[in-house]
Amino acid sequence: MDYNAIALLMFATMLLMMITGQRVFGAIGFVGVVFAFFLWGDGATDMGFQAVIKVMRWSALLTLPMFIFMGYVMSESRIADDLYRMFHVWFGPLPGGLAIGTILLMVMISVMNGLSVAGMAIGATIALPELLRRGYDKQMISGVIQAGSSLGILIPPSVVLVLYALIARQPVSNLWLAGVMPGLLMAALFVVYIVIRCGLNPLLAPAMAAEERARITWSERVHLLRAGLLPLFIFVAMMVPFLNGWSSLTESSVIGVLATLLVAAVKRKLTWRVMHTATVSTLQITVMFMMIITAALVFGAVFDGLGAGRSIQRFFTDDLGLAPWQIMVLMQLSFLVLGMFLDDTAMLVIVAPVFISLTKSLGFDLVWYGIMYTITCQIAYLTPPFGYNLFLMKAMAPPEFTMPIIYRSVFPFVLIMLLTLLLVGIFPDIALWLPRTVLGY
Repeated sequence: MDYNAIALLMFATMLLMMITGQRVFGAIGFVGVVFAFFLWGDGATDMGFQAVIKVMRWSALLTLPMFIFMGYVMSESRIADDLYRMFHVWFGPLPGGLAIGTILLMVMISVMNGLSVAGMAIGATIALPELLRRGYDKQMISGVIQAGSSLGILIPPSVVLVLYALIARQPVSNLWLAGVMPGLLMAALFVVYIVIRCGLNPLLAPAMAAEERARITWSERVHLLRAGLLPLFIFVAMMVPFLNGWSSLTESSVIGVLATLLVAAVKRKLTWRVMHTATVSTLQITVMFMMIITAALVFGAVFDGLGAGRSIQRFFTDDLGLAPWQIMVLMQLSFLVLGMFLDDTAMLVIVAPVFISLTKSLGFDLVWYGIMYTITCQIAYLTPPFGYNLFLMKAMAPPEFTMPIIYRSVFPFVLIMLLTLLLVGIFPDIALWLPRTVLGY
């Protein structure tokens, strides 16, 4: 059989296993090992062991449990409660004000951790009950929480950008800074949409009652502003030493954990229950990440050994004769389709190495492409049928949030994400201006 046909059969088999409900790491790893055995014999079965060794040597992966732990400590200790109260007091009088506050809360949470799941957990436990109690439309609630939580993988310290930096061999500091402006732009577009939509239909998101507004004094409003200093303290404590070269990425992630624990202790919310839940949850998520990465490395080694990456490159550039921008559009479209079925980590380790090599050969900036890829991952998180955030929302929300409601809720926000992707694609300086200004990239 032709090697290109074998590569296509590998990919189709993996997708079929996932569609039938198999575990992501099991489907990827099983297909990689089985095809390796039939292609190259007994010795190829060592590829799984070699992938484990490769993962263990990636010292930057030590940041994963640190950032995950930060997110769970904030979620379990409810550090974000005061933040949400601050946004409620300041934006509640506006139609959709609490939804705007939820987006801003997610921005703050993203600054303190690098995962979407932490934002989802905080949104579902803090924002969702309050939004429901105040009569917000369920579709609006679901869309706001899911879209806002996805900002965690774009705004630093993003775990996805750390993984991309490892594969693309780009400085994490450049990628983190490159994610700031697109992340804030996307958050601003979310807010603009909420303002316009709720202005046209105030029943979707009722404003705070006049009686409640009258009970809030200006001294209380000013006092609550101090809650915004907490994420700033954690962010500065973690990022300043790293950007100035005083600490490595791994050391900075440890500083972030210590800063988060200090904030929780000062607020007297650092209990044994918080530590136990955060530690167990961190272990579970970290192991899941590691197993997916290990399985994807095995699959990627077989896929690359078949010459599939070079075949794809020749197909785009020689057979189709496409221009660089046309190839870039096709790559992003393929990521969007794959994101309906694959985990973002699996996409990154299996498909991204091929596309990163192609991107470099076409003359595009790899830091800019990292931001394009991450925005595409955000869209994939919210895209039916298998968007990650869709199922997280269903698991965390009350029963009245049915899957049709959850599916419909994300489409306006997916369109906004596509607009952001288009803007960053047309104007690369949206992403590259900050790393050039701060680090001279």
